[in-house]
Amino acid sequence: MVVVVALAIEGLVATFKAAHEDPGHLVYAASIVLAAGVLLAGWGLFVRLNRYAEELEPEAMAEAKREDVKLN
Repeated sequence: MVVVVALAIEGLVATFKAAHEDPGHLVYAASIVLAAGVLLAGWGLFVRLNRYAEELEPEAMAEAKREDVKLN
């Protein structure tokens, strides 16, 4: 999550800097913003699929959580 926020802020800073100094660099700024968006969408998809997995296999998820406790 921290990486996505950092990329989004960096993209905004790069966008304003490119708009004022060199509009040719807007492509690079847009790619940073696009990368942050793709990461955020991928993370959202992961969370959604993980929720579905927990609903489909609650016993397996409980067993995995018990195994995690053994490792600690």
